[in-house]
Amino acid sequence: MYAIFRTAGKQFRAEPGRTVRIPSVEAEPGSELTFEEVLLGSDGSTVKAGTPVVKGAKVTAEVVKHGRDKKIIVFKFKRRKNYARKQGHRQGFTEIRIRDVVLG
Repeated sequence: MYAIFRTAGKQFRAEPGRTVRIPSVEAEPGSELTFEEVLLGSDGSTVKAGTPVVKGAKVTAEVVKHGRDKKIIVFKFKRRKNYARKQGHRQGFTEIRIRDVVLG
């Protein structure tokens, strides 16, 4: 059983027991989150596709931790203009453990 849900403008695949890293969410570790924007779901034999979301479907998850991803380097450069800028960036994330997938 799995579901594709959307949060923060991105789509993620949810399976019970699996951990997923999503963009940062304001929630304490140990608290429960519910995602109701389920775009597609499958119970193994049938597939339900939403138009745009599946009615009555939801994904419940538990917040495991918050953190920051690997550093990426943003380097801007213009040749022959004596212009070069180097900047690092680390994107924040929230790691969640999927508890349950309900397809409605």
